[in-house]
Amino acid sequence: MIAPRRFLPSIPSLLALEAVDRLGSVTAAAQDLALTHSAVSRQLTVLEEQLGVELLRREGRGVRLTDSGRDYAQSARNCLQDLADASLRIRAAGTRISLNLAIRPAFGMSWLAPRLRIYAARHPDISINLGTRLTPFDFAQERFDAAIHFGLRDWPGMCWLDLAGEEVIPCCAPALLPDRIDDPQALLALPLLHLEGRPGAWEEWFQAQGTEASRLRGMLFDQFATLAEAAVLGFGLALLPRPMAEAEFHRGRLVPAFDRYAPTQGRYALVWPEARPPSPALADLIALLEELREP
Repeated sequence: MIAPRRFLPSIPSLLALEAVDRLGSVTAAAQDLALTHSAVSRQLTVLEEQLGVELLRREGRGVRLTDSGRDYAQSARNCLQDLADASLRIRAAGTRISLNLAIRPAFGMSWLAPRLRIYAARHPDISINLGTRLTPFDFAQERFDAAIHFGLRDWPGMCWLDLAGEEVIPCCAPALLPDRIDDPQALLALPLLHLEGRPGAWEEWFQAQGTEASRLRGMLFDQFATLAEAAVLGFGLALLPRPMAEAEFHRGRLVPAFDRYAPTQGRYALVWPEARPPSPALADLIALLEELREP
């Protein structure tokens, strides 16, 4: 239920307050909004009168937001951003239904994208929007219908559709390792590159090869793409998933530093909130992914 009109300020008033908070003065806010100084001041006065709370203090020829004013300005900024995002989505989709997915970039492009192409061909009336999220988030705050998650079943309150496992292999620039190594212990002498979302990946890989390794250090990256580029430039060894590794081997930019792939403990899954039934568009995607899922 929407609050009574008297509690809902106008968008021009919220824009004025947000701009003053962001830019620090009424003059700068007026320039940013292409308004006069008096027009911005008038919007702020109307907002204070409507709320019955002092949002700004006049100090000499300038103004300063009160604590209440700063808190309210942040809330206004969030609301305005949500409205802008919704406007952008509906403008992009037109009369089509939107399906908003949070994806992992590497898996999203190599595994999910071909399946989304089939989905789009079957459902031309649905517009698919993709956003990158590398860690679990609050579905109540983020406008996504579902997300791709990697790891164990450690995201509470989610429904799960298992999609695929993952195999990784150590890779490096050809000049860093002219000859392939047969003993995984020898790799410990080389610089290792780490992925932020997989803090124990190298330890897990060495353990799978029967080699003890702990407290491994090295450069840290937030995505596989930047990790792979660093490996190409010779910064060290990268532990890459099979599709990305094979693409780099084919291009000749990287070579395998070991002779076989190793499965990871985590798996990829499509997740969506238990408390929110899937929309028809999401239900169709779930059905397609189940149909195309590898045994």
